[in-house]
Order: sequence, then C-alpha cells, then structure tokens
Amino acid sequence: MPMKVAIVYDRVNKWGGAERTLLMLHKMFPDAPLYTSVYDKKNAPWAEVFDVRTSFLQHIPFFKHNEIIPFLMPLAFESFRFDEYDLVISVSSEAAKGIITKPGTKHICLCLTPTRYLWSGYEEYFSNKFFRWITLPLVWYMRWWDTVAAYRPDVLVANSQEVQSRIKMYYKREAKLLYPPTDAPCLTKHTMEKSSKKEEYFLVVSRLSSSLISRLSGFTFYKRVDLAIHAATKTGVKLKVAGKGNVSYFKRIAGPNVEFLGFVSDDQLHDLYAKARAFVFPGKEDFGMVMVEAGLHGTPVIAYRGGGALEIVEEGINGEFFDTQSVEALSMSLVNFDKSRYNEVACIRLAARFSSGIFEKQLKKIIASL
Repeated sequence: MPMKVAIVYDRVNKWGGAERTLLMLHKMFPDAPLYTSVYDKKNAPWAEVFDVRTSFLQHIPFFKHNEIIPFLMPLAFESFRFDEYDLVISVSSEAAKGIITKPGTKHICLCLTPTRYLWSGYEEYFSNKFFRWITLPLVWYMRWWDTVAAYRPDVLVANSQEVQSRIKMYYKREAKLLYPPTDAPCLTKHTMEKSSKKEEYFLVVSRLSSSLISRLSGFTFYKRVDLAIHAATKTGVKLKVAGKGNVSYFKRIAGPNVEFLGFVSDDQLHDLYAKARAFVFPGKEDFGMVMVEAGLHGTPVIAYRGGGALEIVEEGINGEFFDTQSVEALSMSLVNFDKSRYNEVACIRLAARFSSGIFEKQLKKIIASL
C-alpha cells in the first residue's frame, strides 16, 4: 500500500525559492494535498497544481496579503489534523513546523530558517524602540511557542549550513543538511546550452516588497536590494532589477541607469541571466537559490560575504565577495569587476551541485531512515 503524504507550508501568497521546493515535492508526491494558513490564488498561481487546504485565517481577507497577526499562526496550524497520513513534510520559516501529529504519522520539517523576526532578524525587525517595547510580551510568547514547535518534527532538515547553525543556536536541536533543488526552470527549453553573448549590465532578481510589520518596525529590507540600487546609482553602472512587488520606494532612490523589469517570464529570465555581466546578491540569505540559477547560466556572482553565499560562491571561480553591506564596498566591487576572470563552464559545474536529482535522492534517504 503506497505511503500517504501531506505537505504543509506557512502561507501560499507569493513566489520564491521555497515555492520551487514545494513544486519539487509535488513532483515527488503528486497526490499530496498542501495545507497552509492562507491561500491567495491571484498572487500564487503556481499552487493550482495542488489540492490546497486552508485554515480559518482564510476567512480574514486582509490576512492573505499581510503578516500582521503572527500570534494567530500557531492556532491555525495546530487546528489541522493529520491522522490519515503516514508522512507529513512541512516547509517552514515560521509556524508550519508546529503542526501536531500522532505517533503513527512521521513529520519531516524542511526548515528554511528559525522564525526570522523572532531570532536572527529580531534586532532589525524591531529596531524601533517603542515598537520593540509594546511588542515584548507577544515576542516572549511567540519565542516560547516557536521553540516548543521546533521539537514537534521527527526530523529537522536545514537548507544550508547557515540555517543548520541557527537551528542549533536557537532551538538547541541538530538538523540534517539538504540543499534545496535548484535547476532553474528557465533552463528547461535551453538545457545547459552555451550562454548568449554577455552584455554590460548587472542583474538583481528578488521580490521587491516588505510586510507591514517590517514597515512599522523600521526594518530595512533584509534582501538589501536598496544597497544594489544605491551602489549602481552612485557608480553609473547599468543595473536591471527583476521581480514584482511594491517598487515605489526603490524607484525613488534609483538613478536613470537602473531599470525595473517587474515580473518576468521564464524565457525572459533565461536571457537576463545568460546575458548579464554578473549577478548581484547584496543580502544575507539563508541559502540564495537565485545565485545558483545565475551560475547555471554561466554567470558569475558578486555577493555579500555572509549567509548561504558562502556555500555557493567559490571566490575567483564562480564569483567574488564584498565584505561589508555598505554602498562603498559594493560600489568598489561593481567598478572593479573583471568578467574575463570567469569561465562559464566552471560557473555551471559548481551550480550543478544543487540539482533536483540530488535533492530527491537525499530526501528519500531521510524518509527511509524514519
């Protein structure tokens, strides 16, 4: 009798690296339903392949687009029942890991990061002292619940060594390491073909938005797209920014040499990656799948020396680092970048370490070990 599987995710209302992992899980377990707190069909068309099952929060319309009621997330996921399943796989950077399962149901959590606004990003999210003071009781409660929830999965799986170390620091648990599947869907029609001739622009691919709680707290966009825009504007180099979201702030700080492309199709993204002089990654991310996608197109990366970039970029082979998240440091890297130092084949070879085939094989080993 085949194993009955369910998939759980924090909220289905956007598109990004985690969503690519969910689609890989769907490929592996096509009959598995997707449980989530809220589902926004308009902003998450990728989820149409799933049987999506939502919590009571779905009936609070405003919550579909904002993360301003974090204390309700535990209730949402604890309300689900998984008694009929042999295995539940949660993909979580917040509350989905806190589902409750009975002994007969195994639970693997693919942990994207310990809840960022409670732990590694707390000082940034709550930089406003008044906001920090009035939310302190809620943060204490949420940290307590988050720690309890982290012990509910049978196995915690980190998507990078960076996240693995955070899990040990904040949750006091050991986690297995499994890099996310990164095959770059935009390559499907151009499988590993030689890249097009490089052009004289740098590229950023990122969501351009921040949650309401971030704006209230004074948190400054942890992906740091603003840093890339400031540096490009200062130096005059050509920068293309792909990704949808609230771009009004970013356009206000950008010079005429910065082009905002909005949402781009997979074919358009292929051309952007392939023709870029280099891919710019200014944030400190848990992993950073877009850096791998750039590498699969033979394009080197200029990244901040921190987070998942340290596991993807090998300096001088498929990219280089700047050491401080400052306009000055990134500006110097952009001006001094020499594309002739990099070989397309080497970039592709290093990126191929993170293929979906490797992900599937290693996940099956983890499941078999339960």
